Formats: sequence, C-alpha cells, structure tokens
Amino acid sequence: MSKLLEQKPELSRKDIEEMIQRKKEKIGAGYLTDQGALFLIASDLGVSLSEPLKVEMSLKDIYVGAKEITLETRVMNVYPARQFSRKDGSQFMLRNMTVYDGDQRAKVKLWDEKANLPGIENLKPGDLVKIIKAYVKSDLKGNPIINIGSGSTVEPNNTQSKIPSLDDITDDVSDVKEDQQNLVVSGILDGNIRTTEFTNFKGEQSKALQLRLKGKDGTIVRAVLWNKDENSIPKVVSAGAKARLIGVNTKVGQMGLELHGDEGTVLEVEGAKEIAPVAARILSATKADSGSRLLVGVLEDKKIVNIADASSITADLKVGDAVELVPSKMYGNTITIEQDSPIKKIENQDIPTLAAARTKIRDLKPSDGIYCIEAIILKAPQKREIQTKSGETVLLSETFVEDDTGQIWLKGWRSQARLLEQFTQGEIISVTGVTAKPGLEGRTEAFLTAYSVVTRKN
Repeated sequence: MSKLLEQKPELSRKDIEEMIQRKKEKIGAGYLTDQGALFLIASDLGVSLSEPLKVEMSLKDIYVGAKEITLETRVMNVYPARQFSRKDGSQFMLRNMTVYDGDQRAKVKLWDEKANLPGIENLKPGDLVKIIKAYVKSDLKGNPIINIGSGSTVEPNNTQSKIPSLDDITDDVSDVKEDQQNLVVSGILDGNIRTTEFTNFKGEQSKALQLRLKGKDGTIVRAVLWNKDENSIPKVVSAGAKARLIGVNTKVGQMGLELHGDEGTVLEVEGAKEIAPVAARILSATKADSGSRLLVGVLEDKKIVNIADASSITADLKVGDAVELVPSKMYGNTITIEQDSPIKKIENQDIPTLAAARTKIRDLKPSDGIYCIEAIILKAPQKREIQTKSGETVLLSETFVEDDTGQIWLKGWRSQARLLEQFTQGEIISVTGVTAKPGLEGRTEAFLTAYSVVTRKN
C-alpha cells in the first residue's frame, strides 16, 4: 500500500481501499485477498510493485499474475490428459485437476510433459499434494487458474496436514444450493443408474450417466455426469445404496436444482464387482421402442425385477419359464443381460408364480419397488394431453381400479398411455411391472413403466 501511495500521490489510502473492495466484488467472493487485489490495481494503474511475493501461500492468497508459487493442497479430482492442436498445427497435451484447501477450491492445468507426470493418474480424491513453482493466469471469467509448466511440478505430500479430509467437505445432497461449484455431495441412490447417448453441439456422438440422489430430509436431486458411462461403477448396486459425487456443480434445470459433472467427476457407489447367478421366473415380456426385449421377473425371495435384454437372448423364453442367468450388471431392481450373458432354463418350484408374486392394492407403498397387481376397472381409461413445465405436451392415460383390499389410480404416461386404451369398465386386468408413487393429497398411485404389460383376465 505504501509503495503504491508513493507512486500515486494523487490517491488517498481510502481511495485505494475502495478500489480493493470493487476489484474483489468484480472478481467474485473467495478469489482475492486484499494483497492480491492490490497487485491487480497496481497493474491497472501502470505501477510495478517490487515487493517480493509470498512464495508459499494458500489458495485464498492466489491472484492472477502470481509466479513461482508453492501450495499445499488436497486433490479433488484428476481429468484424463487430452491432446490439442495450436494454430500453427503443432500438438500439445493438457490435463486438468481440481484441488482444495480449507474452504477454497481451484482449477489446475498441467501443460505438455507435465500432463503425464509420473504417478499423476494414480492420485485419488483426498490425496495431499504439493504444487511447486506454479504460475497463475485467469480463465474467461477472470477466475485465477493455477498452471503447471516446464519449471513447475506436482508432488505427492505424505506429511501431516490441517487441510480438511474429503469426508469433512462432503455435503448432504439436501443442503446444496444454486450456483455452487466443485462440490462433494453424498446421498442415497434413488432408482437406477443409466447411461444415455446423444449427439452433442459439435455433431459428435456422446453419452451421459444419469442418476438421482436422496438426501437426509428426503429431498431428491437429479445428477447428470456428461461424457461418463457405467464402466467405473460396480456391477452390483443394491437399491438404496450410498453414493458420493466428487467434483460437481449445481444448476437449475427443467425439473429444478440439478447436479452436473463431467469426465473428471468421481462417482463412488457402494456395491460389488462380482455377480452371482440369479434364478428368476419370467412374469411378462414386451419390447422397447429401441427393439430391446424387456421382461419382468420374480426371484426366489419374491422380489420383482426388471430384466433388460438388448441382444434378444431371451427370445425363446416364454412367460412362466424359470431361468438361471448371470447378469452383466444389477442396479437396484434392474438386471441387464448382454450377448455373452449365460442363461439356461431350470426347474425350480421354489420360485413364485405370477399369482403368488402379486401384491394387494392396500399393500402398495411409494418406494423403489416393482409390483404386479390384479384388479377390476371401475372407471374406463381416459386419455388427455398434459403440458409439462418445459412446454412439452405429453399423453396421459388413467383408470381407477380396485381389488378386494382397496382402490387406486393406475396411470400411464407417453407410450405407456397406449397400454390402457383397449380396456373398458368392468373388466378384470393383470398388470405386471408397475411402480407406486405419492399422488394428489398424499394418496398412493400406480404407474406403468416401459417394462409393464397389461392383459385381460380370461
């Protein structure tokens, strides 16, 4: 401050203090100390401050233009190295990392040969590292980015540290808010994990991993991890498994607050790598719009599961057949089988039949469970178009049914709406593969899924 006042006598200390506050507000909270802002202001005024820089600092002290800084941090996530082309056609390598200390998080870029430093790919979330002789530049938004170039390095740091562990900075998904970045979020898996494929804005085929996390207060938040698939997930994930996302941002989407990550995001899920054979009885079979064969089955313990068969290896199986199969993966109540999945017919009287697997209407509970019911139609199915929050118009078909224990609304959205159109009042129907969710006024309602089959009782 004194050196700046010497070279700019027309400014007062109060003037500079106000400029510091404006600079910090412009850059954003948490990125600049007063000293860092002062160096930026001096540069704006054409003044060179010769005060030696603090060489070893924390993330809150870094500022654009700092050189040869040394920091002790923990790893949040490490991205794969990528190759890029310069304007002159030459190639270079770049790898990104995210690091943290205390309440601060920062991006790190490793350039050229530093992108493949020995052991860099073995770093795990929470590992202590020392960043040595780095320099700081800004991103497009003016945020400071730590750069590791030819004179810099990143080394494992096995000393004791006061930097919080990964568990210490993990937030329950119920507590996340808008416009948060580089979060570590935990929750309970709600439903299945699935991979979707799409064409990105460059016209390239891409993919995304989608899931939902339930928080300690029951809040459910959708998460989308771009450019990731299921390869990093255990093959067996039970319903209600604990999960943690490392390195995600919050974003408000069509369905409310969402978590967004990318190929650098780490997804930790409780589960097992090995899959034991599963014995099941086929209760129904249908086809998805994509051509995949979708089955509903029941296991020996009466648990009802969805079975996805993209390769039609179950084409010769009939409803009622008992089979033993080895899934390629099991997520919650969904079993996936592929071309090389072993499968054979068996004789097993211990596996329930459809009649034994059905649930009475009074026992349907909002949950991740899959149900089969048999009921009489009290109100003929009606179709109507519903406009969603996003402006999309979708078809809804609904009917009111009952058995000897209670009554419930049975609903089908979009393509599932067609499953009810052939039935009329007074008919008895068998429905396999429905879910139960809270409806209006807290009443439980039954919903058809892509696996559902509705048949008329003879």
